[in-house]
Amino acid sequence: MVIPAGVIAVIGAGSIGRRHAANLATLGARVELLPWRGLDTAALAARDDIAGVVIATETPIRLELIRLCSARNWPFYAEKPLAWQEDQARAIHAAAAPVAARSMVGFMMRWHPVVRALAAMDLSDTFRIHAEIGHDVRQWRPDWSFAASYAARPAGGGVLLDLCHEVDLVLALFPGVQVQDVQSLGHAEFPAVDFATSLHLTTPGGAAVRIAMDYLSPVFVRRLVISGLSRRIEADLLASRLTILTDAGAETRDFPFERNDMFLAAMTEFLALAAGGALPDDPLRPRFDVMEPSSMLIARAWEARQFSGALTLPMG
Repeated sequence: MVIPAGVIAVIGAGSIGRRHAANLATLGARVELLPWRGLDTAALAARDDIAGVVIATETPIRLELIRLCSARNWPFYAEKPLAWQEDQARAIHAAAAPVAARSMVGFMMRWHPVVRALAAMDLSDTFRIHAEIGHDVRQWRPDWSFAASYAARPAGGGVLLDLCHEVDLVLALFPGVQVQDVQSLGHAEFPAVDFATSLHLTTPGGAAVRIAMDYLSPVFVRRLVISGLSRRIEADLLASRLTILTDAGAETRDFPFERNDMFLAAMTEFLALAAGGALPDDPLRPRFDVMEPSSMLIARAWEARQFSGALTLPMG
């Protein structure tokens, strides 16, 4: 494994920042976990021992830090989503250009073994794709309040941004998908925050795509169904199971899976990029210089939301 000689600064000391810092330390990197609140960015910019930066802040805090990384020629790993509006996404990708080929976006689901298996298949006869993710947001973490979290903010919050992995995965498996319409369910106490959202998209080949996501499901679900002329593929990303159904019957494949393995894989490859190491070609690697289509798709979907109703259930 290639490890940079300098420090990897993890900016943002929330749950995801702490996870990245622990994983980097496990991999042998020199790590500093820096809370965003109170961070002296001028002092950080003056340091000469930084080998790379992990940006694990809230979504609105991206552009400033990416500009800093570019100015100092520091590769970075930025958590998703990068932006919720197209102009923001364009500005971020433009700012990142000097270090984009050595940087990454935090779409760790691209290392999920089921996603890897799907990407290796011929999906050219697909006519319908359905992705679903649902989880009761109130059950995410103990002693956690939705109302006090970033997720409750009209700018940068909501389920579409929070659970945007599915949008990115569909794009990774079916390049060129385009947004058709986006229907959202809101909440009376949180204006402009989507709690359940359904995206309709199309592939360049004409396949119909639906991505359903919600903060409401009492049972955590994460599924992807790909219907083709020759087979139906059912992927359960929580069970790490792939079922392929044809006229001849059903074939089930189970894959070893630990959630943190995806984060470790992402950090392993980021460290190699930060150290200037060579990596094998990988079309799924979320290297920053190839991720603008994903950023733009997510932003276009967010800007296309149409609210059709509002919940009144207590959120806490």
